[in-house]
Order: sequence, then structure tokens, then C-alpha cells
Amino acid sequence: MAGAHHAIAMPAPVGADHPAAASGATSGLTRHAQTQPAQATAPATAATDEPIGNVATLTGSATVIRNRNSIVLKLRDDIFLNDVLQTSANSTLGVTFNDATTFNLTANARITVDSYLYEDGGKQNAALFDVAMGTVAFVAAAVAKTGDMKISTPTATLGIRGTTGLVEVPEGASATSANNVAIKLYPDADGRVGRIEVKDRAGARLGFLTQGASGFTIRPGAGGRVAALPLAISPQQALRDQGIVRQVRAAQSVGRQIVTQRRIQRLQNPARNNPARQPGLQRQNGLPAQPSRQGQPRQPGLQLQPNAPGLRQPGLQSKPALQKPRPPKGKPGKEKH
Repeated sequence: MAGAHHAIAMPAPVGADHPAAASGATSGLTRHAQTQPAQATAPATAATDEPIGNVATLTGSATVIRNRNSIVLKLRDDIFLNDVLQTSANSTLGVTFNDATTFNLTANARITVDSYLYEDGGKQNAALFDVAMGTVAFVAAAVAKTGDMKISTPTATLGIRGTTGLVEVPEGASATSANNVAIKLYPDADGRVGRIEVKDRAGARLGFLTQGASGFTIRPGAGGRVAALPLAISPQQALRDQGIVRQVRAAQSVGRQIVTQRRIQRLQNPARNNPARQPGLQRQNGLPAQPSRQGQPRQPGLQLQPNAPGLRQPGLQSKPALQKPRPPKGKPGKEKH
């Protein structure tokens, strides 16, 4: 397909209804992600102090690359901006973010949190998640409904407008390879169907999905151009997809509770849950935090020891030193007996 056009994917000959797990109640707490939007091509930087999500479900093993360190993930672990999440073989990982948006990574999948900004009731909510490899299902939540949520792939960028979907990125996929990226739209747990807008990496519109159980395959073409072609979902693929969608909905139900609990813990004890804010750690001019010595006050500049010269203490006034009287001038008089 050359140029931008409006294409509606034809639904596959399978039912649109899928069993749904309970989504859980959304907490009334205000949830803030203290992060700023970043460009999709920006290099990863240090994680912010405030988490933006948590591990909700985990089978097998999964890791996160954070500040160039590979860390093994555990249930309830915090997720930060610029984290690179990756699953190993025979593993799955469910991650729920502060707005309840949830991703489920199947085996050998990798996703990066490029940007995330969420405030309950805010008007500038935005997020960008990069799916680099593997099969990843998602349930969009508040950011997609109130702001701008995007998912990028090696060949296309998706604008998510409040829905459930699935992205399949084969290893080595690119705008010049023969590996096709698949994008699928499924109904939400309440039966509603959202919208996925598909654009190429340059921003040209390729098409949009508005019907349940429909999809696109992104096929590379000549000159690095790509095209979005309607995807026929076979009954076997639909059955497999239904299982993955059930997993991501179950992860969202559990993840909402974990995100709320972890936030309450941070509010009640910020020092314990945020090492960057522990007492005795100071950040000055961007330098690493330095612990103060126990029992010594932390004051800027030179510190004088008690009783040191020049030290004035409240309530004490300096007094002139006592001097011995000098003898009178002249010869001393004779002593009378």
C-alpha cells in the first residue's frame, strides 16, 4: 500500500466473545507516576525514584535490564521508567502499571517502557511501550482512555484507544526483513471493542482496527515501506489468543491490588521503600548520595567542635580573662616591724 489510506480490517470467521476474568475494582487512590514523556528513540536513562508499576504474575523466569544491570524479577517487584522486561523460554510475565494498563509477555518476549506519565484525572496522560520481540497481549486502561497510549514495533506504531489487543513480533523483524508483525484487536472484558490506529514508523497511517477478532499483518515492501494487510485469524490461532487474553485479564485483576498495596506502603513508610529518600542520604549537585556519620550533625560548610576557639554557644557570654595586679612603680618601702 502506497501512501496513507483508511483501511478497516475484516473480521476473521471466529466468534468475538471470550471468557473474561474478573477485573477487580479500581482503587480510589490518586496514582501519580513521577516521570516525564521520552522520545521513542531516546537512550535508556536511570530509573526514576517512583515506581510506575509492579509484577502481577510470573511463571518461569523473567528479568529486567535497569541501569545496564540485569535483575531477576519476582512477584510484586516494582517497575520503573526505561525498564527493559524480558521473559525466558517457557515463561510468562504479567505487569500492571499505575493506571491499571496491563501487559502479558509470553515466552522469549521483550518490551521496553519508553515513556509513562499518569495522574488520576490528569489531561496529559501518555505512555509509549516498545515491543521488540515475542507475543505480548495488553489491556489498556486509564492512559488510553484519557490520554495518549502508543505501542511501537520494529515496523509500525499503534495508537491504542481503550481496548484489548495482541502484538506478535517475530525475531529479527524490521522494515526490510521478510518477517511480518501481526496486530490483533479483541473485545474488552465487558464486550466493548476499542480502536487501534496503525501507522508506519514515519507516522503515515496504514489503517485502523475497530472490529473484534480482527487484525493486520505488517508486511515490509520495497524501499523500506510497509503495508498493513487484513489478517485472517484461524480457529486454532483464535483459541490460542483467547488463552493469552484470559491471562492478561487475570494479571490485571491481581495487579490492581498489588499496585494499590505497594503505593500505600510507600506512603506509610517512604524511607523504607525508596532508598533514595532514606535518612542520612543527601544528594548534592547531582552527586551520589553520601551517608552521614552517626552521631554527627549534618551542616553545610565547616563544623566546629565543642569548646573550640571562637565557638559561641547560646546562653553563654565571653568574659575577660583575670589578670594579676601589677606592683606600683618605684622602690618598695621598708617593712615595719
